[in-house]
Amino acid sequence: MTRCGFAAIVGAPNAGKSTLLNRMTGAKLSIVTPKAQTTRFRVLGIVMRHESQILLVDTPGIFQPRRKLDRAMVQAAWSGAEDADLALLVVDARAGITEPVEAIARALRKRHRRAWAVLNKSDLVPGPALLPLIARLRELAEFEEIFPVSAMSGDGVDALLEALAGAMPEGPYLYPEDELTDLPDRLLAAEIVREQIFLQTREEVPYGTTVETESFAERPDGSVRIDATIYVARAGQKAILIGEGGARVRSIGARARTELTRLLERPVHLFLNVKERSGWDEERARLRALGLEDPD
Repeated sequence: MTRCGFAAIVGAPNAGKSTLLNRMTGAKLSIVTPKAQTTRFRVLGIVMRHESQILLVDTPGIFQPRRKLDRAMVQAAWSGAEDADLALLVVDARAGITEPVEAIARALRKRHRRAWAVLNKSDLVPGPALLPLIARLRELAEFEEIFPVSAMSGDGVDALLEALAGAMPEGPYLYPEDELTDLPDRLLAAEIVREQIFLQTREEVPYGTTVETESFAERPDGSVRIDATIYVARAGQKAILIGEGGARVRSIGARARTELTRLLERPVHLFLNVKERSGWDEERARLRALGLEDPD
């Protein structure tokens, strides 16, 4: 009998959710940066383990939203948890049980969601120090299981996958066994460019930008031409992104092209355009382009 089910990866920003998804799938499906609130929409990762198809859903970090974009991201995270068979609350073991973690755990309990807790970065915390964290988590919600793991090194991840395989409900597979994700290449391209913006710019600039793939054209020689537009909220952000003589946007494009060539396994010709569009993070069209629903 086959098993198939959804496990939503939820938590506060910067807990390591995207790193955990990439580790469990063995592929780079979700962009990862040292900055919080990098993930903006749900990303599906498909893992085959024994006779189980585990459908992992990486969700945006849950935080106190301000902009319409923020509200849409938080709504996407809770929607992912509501739709899943199981919620995995990822907690940064070094940071401990913070107020945001307590709020999310209580919300899971209130919503009567079947939930497990994952103490990420546990290799950076002495073993005895994990015990009070585990005890506090059990006070906050009825977690069926609690797993100490390191998404970065992979410690404990195999045990987590084994347990997930057995916890999925019986049923037919929902995706072909050789698929890793349902993320379209156009959206992957935009995300890889956005990852480089996060890595190469500072302060408010990466949060004030979004990237949309305008065209994704297959070429006769097997390569692909990608044209993408970077939207910024203010003129100052545009100047920073372009850089002196266009140096910054060239660097962003060069590193994104290298990463896309590796991920798509073919030559990539990437062309970037930067446009100022004030209030893009309040526009329904921009939210839809990110795969988000209007929260209002």
